[in-house]
Amino acid sequence: MKRLYFKPNTKVIEEGDLGDCAYIVEAGSLEVSKTNNQNNKQVLGRLKENDIFGELGLIDGLPRSATVTALENCTVKVLTKEAFNSLTKNNPDALIPIFKVLASRLRSTLKQVIGVPNHA
Repeated sequence: MKRLYFKPNTKVIEEGDLGDCAYIVEAGSLEVSKTNNQNNKQVLGRLKENDIFGELGLIDGLPRSATVTALENCTVKVLTKEAFNSLTKNNPDALIPIFKVLASRLRSTLKQVIGVPNHA
């Protein structure tokens, strides 16, 4: 997998941009944020080693749902659409961590929005 390096305060992906790849954090930490209706930045969370982000772009091809910014020097691996498609055909079990991330983020979002317990 290709590696990319980012300095502090560098945007890795930006909300609204088109994306066709995901990223896996190899080193460093990053901040996930979104712009709310009042045009203010809302921090959604932090990413650390082995976390994945940008995975929705691989699945639905829609614009990025959040901005991810390096908080320190970071190294990320790029998971391309081609590599993702190859995994779906040749090693579907390798996709389970991505699905777990999606499920966890959906549960967290539901809890924040409507107060649904995490075990629902």
